[in-house]
Amino acid sequence: LMIAIVLTLSFLIGLPLVGVLLAGQPVHPYLEFPPQTRFVQQAPFSWPMFLGLSVLVAVTLGPVVLHVATSRVPERGATNTTRAFPWWGWLGATLTVCSWVLVWNRLPWFATFQTHTFTPLWVGYLLMINGWTFRRTGSCMMLDRPRFFLALFPASAAFWWCFEYLNRFVQNWYYVGPQTLTPLEYGLHATISFSTVLPSVLSTMELLASIPAMTAGLEQLPPVRLSNRHRAGWGVLIVATTGLAGIGIFPGLLFPLVWVAPLLLITAMQMLAGRETIFSRTEQGDWSSLWLAAIAALVCGLCWEMWNWKSLVHWEYAIPSVHRFKLFEMPLLGYAGYLPFGLDCLSVTQLLFPRRY
Repeated sequence: LMIAIVLTLSFLIGLPLVGVLLAGQPVHPYLEFPPQTRFVQQAPFSWPMFLGLSVLVAVTLGPVVLHVATSRVPERGATNTTRAFPWWGWLGATLTVCSWVLVWNRLPWFATFQTHTFTPLWVGYLLMINGWTFRRTGSCMMLDRPRFFLALFPASAAFWWCFEYLNRFVQNWYYVGPQTLTPLEYGLHATISFSTVLPSVLSTMELLASIPAMTAGLEQLPPVRLSNRHRAGWGVLIVATTGLAGIGIFPGLLFPLVWVAPLLLITAMQMLAGRETIFSRTEQGDWSSLWLAAIAALVCGLCWEMWNWKSLVHWEYAIPSVHRFKLFEMPLLGYAGYLPFGLDCLSVTQLLFPRRY
């Protein structure tokens, strides 16, 4: 396990820098901390690119959505419909609503804390979502697997820092607002905020899993089996490592690989080690966990973008060729990136906690 983690991090950190060197560019701007300088020139909006990617997304998702919508919802036994929503769930809902009001307003008495509203929002969200799951099923991750749930927070911080690092090579998002933090303060503040990503996505996935209609027909699809798993693992590894180096050379063209390459890299490591991957269940025709992870990340993404929209300290986007038709700060096609990101979340969780998830 440790070898896989070390190799994964080494490739993630080292290969984009190799790409920068191969492109004849200086390395030091990519290592600036806090990251403030914008030096990647983004391609202007392109209708052919926008339409082409729109068709790709539609062709990929359309059959799945249609299959789920037209499949018979399985019967999963009776549930206790009289179970009360827990008090701590109501506490979470209250915290989320109050934080939301504070995020979108500039109240004078709250000015000192205005830049620290992200984490309370998501702590409230976590309590509320786990409470909702408990209301539906009588169990939830926060209560039934508390050690695993708590371990997700530091894992999440490290996980998202990797994406912040990869973003330095494509600069698809950047932060705006008061820049008064020292590097140490910035690192601490960001780490606390980043720690809520994995718990939020996985808690949302657990809630969605309690709704049978969400995965109707996805547990009995035709199986997908590899004739040579080891050879396939090497192939996936080559694609992942080449892609990671490539974003340092062609950031405007290969920027989507920021979301795909880590998934491919982790999957390749697991395949070569003879371990299960998040795709292993497809060998029995079960695609439900992949779908749930993707949709859970999209749900969280909508909340992230909505609450970010009017926050004092927030992020904005600069996405090549498709930067138009914004929903909040995110261009519409940018939301497609949340789907593979959900698989990233599931994959890194399985890598770090193979006995827990």
